[in-house]
Amino acid sequence: MSGWVEYVLAFVVFFLTHSIPVRPAVKSRLVAKLGARGFTLSYSLLSIAVLAWVIIAAGRAPFVGLWDWAPWQNHVTLTVMFLVCLIAALAIGRPNPLSFGGAQNDRFDPDRPGLIGWLRHPLLVALFLWAFGHMVPNGNLAHVILFVVFAGFALLGMRIIDRRQKRILGADRWAALSNTRREIVVTRGGVIRVAIAIGVYALLLALHGPIIGVEPLL
Repeated sequence: MSGWVEYVLAFVVFFLTHSIPVRPAVKSRLVAKLGARGFTLSYSLLSIAVLAWVIIAAGRAPFVGLWDWAPWQNHVTLTVMFLVCLIAALAIGRPNPLSFGGAQNDRFDPDRPGLIGWLRHPLLVALFLWAFGHMVPNGNLAHVILFVVFAGFALLGMRIIDRRQKRILGADRWAALSNTRREIVVTRGGVIRVAIAIGVYALLLALHGPIIGVEPLL
């Protein structure tokens, strides 16, 4: 029973901490105290720590099997996770006034949006894919709940952020910014980001076994 209690508590803390970015009053006070970069760094570290706790708590929860593992399931996860790394590398630190996590949003150009032209909320899409990719080979109740919740969190987050940004930017401004071009342009910066994605993907493969306890390449 204690395993389920920790699991529920970890989820409660996760959602409480992740309500900070969508509460302007709380976020503005923290930014005023920590600075923009200090807030981003502190919140990122907090998010990683809480996410790690939720994942560890899921592993400690009582095992209730829903479906059996099969070798093909690992290939789904490996493929999806490469897409996750690619999306994250192309999105982090780029201007994106339509979602969260953007940097220098005043420099966003709807005529040259890059990945934002295809995915308005790339980090939430990455979270959804991460959840889906990991749910396939983890057919026990605790992990299925974990990944279904995260997938739902990502989908709901897209709708909530759209409503909030429409309110903040105004309907006309939001429509103008969201009416982006969909194009594929190869740039030096984009190539560097793709190389970073490949490096991060290789690092995740190498560290997944020692840290998570599951070898993804088996």
